[in-house]
Amino acid sequence: MPEEPSENISGGASGGGRETVFDPADPETATRAEVVVDRLGERYWRKAYGGQGGFECLVRTILSQNTSDKASQPAHDELMAQYGGEDLAESLAAADREGIVEAIRSGGLYNQKSKLIQGVAEEVLADFGSEADFDRYVREEAPATVRDRLLEMKGVGPKTADCVLLFAGGRGGVFPVDTHVHRIARRIGLAPADADHEGVRAALERDIPDEKCGFGHTAMIQFGREFCKARKPACLDGPEACPMADVCDMVGVDTAAQSVTDPAAAAD
Repeated sequence: MPEEPSENISGGASGGGRETVFDPADPETATRAEVVVDRLGERYWRKAYGGQGGFECLVRTILSQNTSDKASQPAHDELMAQYGGEDLAESLAAADREGIVEAIRSGGLYNQKSKLIQGVAEEVLADFGSEADFDRYVREEAPATVRDRLLEMKGVGPKTADCVLLFAGGRGGVFPVDTHVHRIARRIGLAPADADHEGVRAALERDIPDEKCGFGHTAMIQFGREFCKARKPACLDGPEACPMADVCDMVGVDTAAQSVTDPAAAAD
């Protein structure tokens, strides 16, 4: 078993989250999806999930929509520097919109995202009373109830809601599906080739133990960035170039033609 690194994904138990233990299953009895996640975990293990503030996590995830972490992280940091404090939701709800725009400008889509962020801040205060009460709701209410409520907020889709449940609520059995996960799960063959994001989520949450969904999500994203890229996956250079080649169906990848198509198109 790989040694666990000292850093956490989000603060872990010390921040109110939940420690997880990397315990690879017997490949003879595990689902194929669990075997894949165990293999990914060997490369990208992180030890704890949960512990982020629910509202800050919601804002951070909105900032990450349709952009890279490299662009969205500085925007988040500047927003927190200007508006973080005892109650981030109060600060953002009362802020001049142009001030929010300038704080998050480096992250792109700043006009749209500033409006969404201020909107969720106002909604959180109106419906929950304070950022602290909203954070408590995310941690303690039934996950399905929290997810449904988050999805009612303008600008919050399934991936954003699931990230809040995972990284703020520390909830097991939650596997957020972004573009990397959607592509990779279908390319490997863990979900139907024509599945939409919700179909992929359902397949992964069905076949992967609750306690492995968190690091499965983060590990699959990292794997997509390093190896299983959309247009040029490592396997085009031969099976030895990809550490997951022996457990991948390579749906939509034609190494002979050196071509790649979306798995859904390959299945037609």
